[in-house]
Amino acid sequence: MRATAFWVEAPGRGSLRDAVVDEPDDGEVLVRTLFTGVSRGTESVVFRGGVPTGERQRMRAPFQEGDFPGPVKYGYLNVGVVERGPADLVGRTVFALYPHQSVYVVPGSAVTPVPEDVPPRRAVLAGAVETAVNILWDAAPLVGDRMTVIGAGMIGCAVARLARGIPGLELTVVDADPAKSAVCDELGLTFALPDDAPRDRDLVIDTSGAGEGLQLAIDTAAVEGVVVEASWFGDHAVSLRLGGDFHSRRLTIRSSQVGMVSRPRRATRSTGDRLALALELLRDRGFDRLLTGDSSWRDLPAVMTGITAGTSPGICHTIDWTGSA
Repeated sequence: MRATAFWVEAPGRGSLRDAVVDEPDDGEVLVRTLFTGVSRGTESVVFRGGVPTGERQRMRAPFQEGDFPGPVKYGYLNVGVVERGPADLVGRTVFALYPHQSVYVVPGSAVTPVPEDVPPRRAVLAGAVETAVNILWDAAPLVGDRMTVIGAGMIGCAVARLARGIPGLELTVVDADPAKSAVCDELGLTFALPDDAPRDRDLVIDTSGAGEGLQLAIDTAAVEGVVVEASWFGDHAVSLRLGGDFHSRRLTIRSSQVGMVSRPRRATRSTGDRLALALELLRDRGFDRLLTGDSSWRDLPAVMTGITAGTSPGICHTIDWTGSA
């Protein structure tokens, strides 16, 4: 059967291609896509051709076709309906780490059913919430901590929304864009601009994707505080000021990345367990506040150009595949 897929043809240029999808074999499912989501940080790096040579193998998406910098079919936030496959999955809405494509076939083990009370469009956030779960497992905030999340994007807001329920936690989200304050208000989060970021924080999580965000995290951490760096800069170099009182404050900088389950949970949780948990957590209607844009699949090349150029602001932009092949 025919399908339509989005490809990065070369850095800064995308297109829609026709594809042919075979009938599913035993144990496989045929999924018709309802929505995909654009991961602004990582997909922008891919679209501009910024995946470093040494990271091109590790950064491959599960069902990626082609190679970096292009042509490459890339993406991992896909929600659709199973049309063919095992009886217990047919008709179910599922999430898969699949690129932007209208119809696809994967092993049944590669899809995770979406809870019936989670709308399909909200379910595209499963990848972001899964990342947020892993970040919080890495960061391990404690009752009564003073904590800051830097960057009010899809990942930062997801981290903060999940963490806000910890008893006694004093939590602030910091972003350079004052417009993000409205989203934080709707999520029940305290917002601050960088100049007003609170100091002496036990834990600072940086999701800003900017070197200035990581520097602010270092500058505002308490003595023996922990900084968790959850941004990925691709091939961009980042300069930090590690003189002054950096060493005397005995700070810890820790990286977090979703490719592996966080070490404290690796022995007891699989990636499948983590994704299923993320979908359960998406029963929280507050996550709808992160869905700030929606476009037809026909406009996907222009959408990716605008997001990568910074001319299309927002948090999570979804792609509606209604009417696609």
